Amino acid sequence: MNQPKEIALRDVTQTFRGGALSAIGGELVAVDRVSFTLSSDPSRITSLVGESGSGKSTIARIILGLQRPTGGTVTYNGKDIFCLEGRDYDTYRRDVQPVFQDPYGIFNPFYRVDRIFWRPIEKFGLATGKARGLRLIEESFEAVDLRPADVLGRYPHQLSGGQRQRVMLARVHMLRPAFIIADEPVSMLDAAIRVMFLNVQLDFREKYGMTTLFITHDLSTAYYLGGETMVISQGRIVERGRAEDVITRPAHPYTQQLIASVPEPDPDARWTDRIEVSEQTAEVKSASRDRCLFAERCPHVKERCWKTRPAMMDVRTGHVAACYLYGAASHEESRDAAVTH
Repeated sequence: MNQPKEIALRDVTQTFRGGALSAIGGELVAVDRVSFTLSSDPSRITSLVGESGSGKSTIARIILGLQRPTGGTVTYNGKDIFCLEGRDYDTYRRDVQPVFQDPYGIFNPFYRVDRIFWRPIEKFGLATGKARGLRLIEESFEAVDLRPADVLGRYPHQLSGGQRQRVMLARVHMLRPAFIIADEPVSMLDAAIRVMFLNVQLDFREKYGMTTLFITHDLSTAYYLGGETMVISQGRIVERGRAEDVITRPAHPYTQQLIASVPEPDPDARWTDRIEVSEQTAEVKSASRDRCLFAERCPHVKERCWKTRPAMMDVRTGHVAACYLYGAASHEESRDAAVTH
């Protein structure tokens, strides 16, 4: 029996400095003390939902080892991913696979797409002999509704965006990783391909036990995938829980306003209202980040919100929010604090 695998983020912080940022004080905090865990047992889909610039893609890059955080740790089975070497490094590279947003920028235009399959086959010894390797590739294409004859031997520019994105999914299928880090993978796809892509993600969890961190700005996508949803704003996780709870019974004022801004579809009615952007409702009393960063736009702001950063509070079983409107700090928050301190 395989041992459960775990990616753990503890107080991960990413700060960018210098250059054009000097105009706003010289520093931008993209990710602010984020902590959460992804586990392979039980496998699940966790959606990380947030608007542009909220820090969600930076978190993906950090987990993939493409960017070292300025603070905190990312561990894989207890080992810092930025200190992995040899076999441990190779294991992590195979067990954690990306699916990126831009299907037009992820392929080297000088090579046929076959190359991204043959290299891992050789690297990880997935097949003995060319015939077996080719069959493995064809099986992966069929799993994502691609005809091998339409893809093999072609260059990236000869494929559509949807085909390219499915090629990346086929590579994931072939490698059978423990974790998929999918960064806005359907934002550039048309509706039909988008639904197919999401269904493949669900199949990967149900059939192969793959755990996915699915990054999106689309609440309906998070709801469709189910599992767990985390809401991120200004680099902080502000709410976390079952997708149905977070989206149908949002607790944090930011999540409530985010969901309230989504028009309700009605085939018998024309949309005539204007979508109002949430504006500042209170005077900014502190420029410090050691507070609730939503305070100036929150209709429920309290004096305490300006003075201390709220921890995750229990809303209901398995549902927490970083807001003083709720009860005591969650047990997981307390546990994480004990681990990191």
